[in-house]
Amino acid sequence: MISDRTIGRLIDAAAWPELDARYEITGVAGYGGMGTVYVARDHALDRDVAVKVLDVADQHGSRAARLQREAHILARLDHPGIVPVHDAGTLEDGRAFYVMKLVKGRRLDELMGGASLAERLSMFSRVLDAVAFAHAHGVVHRDLKPENVMVGAFGEVYVMDWGVAQDGRDTEAAVVGTPGFMAPEQEHAGGVVDSRADIFALGALLLHLAPDAPAPLLAIARKAHSARVMERYETAEQMAAEITRFRNQEPVHAYRESAAERIVRLYRRYELPILLLVAYIVMRFVLLVWRGI
Repeated sequence: MISDRTIGRLIDAAAWPELDARYEITGVAGYGGMGTVYVARDHALDRDVAVKVLDVADQHGSRAARLQREAHILARLDHPGIVPVHDAGTLEDGRAFYVMKLVKGRRLDELMGGASLAERLSMFSRVLDAVAFAHAHGVVHRDLKPENVMVGAFGEVYVMDWGVAQDGRDTEAAVVGTPGFMAPEQEHAGGVVDSRADIFALGALLLHLAPDAPAPLLAIARKAHSARVMERYETAEQMAAEITRFRNQEPVHAYRESAAERIVRLYRRYELPILLLVAYIVMRFVLLVWRGI
C-alpha cells in the first residue's frame, strides 16, 4: 500500500517543470515570492544545481522581467559571498528560470543559538564584504535579513535572494523590504533608495546577531540602524572598518569610552604580555626575597 507521504511526493513531482535534457529536477529547495527553487542534476557537468522557476507563465510581463533582472544582477556580481548564476532561459510553458549554484547549509537565523559572538561577527563581516562589493557595482539589495544569509558546511557565507535588488538603472516605485530591516526611506521614497538603505538593514542584522554584545559593538549597530540617513555610516566599508576595530580591541568611532573602559580594553588587547610582565616581576620579587633570607 502506498503511503500518503509517497503519494504527496508523486503529486509534487508531477508538477515539477520540464527543463531541457541537461537538467533533471530531483527535489524542491524552497519557495519564494516569485516562484520555486528546485534542486536539479546538471548532467553535462555531473553536479547538483539550484533552478529558480517563475510560478506563472509571464514571458513578457513584469514578473518575468524581475526574475531575469535578478539573474543578470547575480551574473554581474562575481564574488565568493554571492551565489553565481550558470544559465538562464524560458521554459516551453512561458515561465522564466535561471540556474545557479546549489548552496547547502543553514540560514543565519538558524545558527544563532550555537555560535559565539566572535563566530557571529566573523559571519557578519563576510556579509558586509559581499554587500560592499554589490554597492561598488551599483546594486542595493533592499532586503537584507538573517533569513537571506546562508552559511555553508565549511563556514562559507552567502547573501541570498536578490529578487528585489535595485541597480543604477532602476526606476521602480514599489515599496519592498521586510519590516524591522527596511529603512524608513524605502517606504517614503517608493522603494528607490541608495546604498545607505542596506546600511540600515545591516545595523538591524547586527542588533539581531549581537543583542547581548558589549556597548561599543551595540553603538556600531545603532549608528548603522539610525532612522536618519545622514547619521548612518556612508558605506559598508566604513562599517566593516568599525567592526574590525572592535574585533582588534581598538577604540571605535561610534562609541565614546570612559577611562575605566579604556583600561579594560587595553588589558584585554595586551593581556598576554601584561600577564608575562606581571609573572616576571613576581618571580624577580620572590628571588630577591629568597636571596635576602
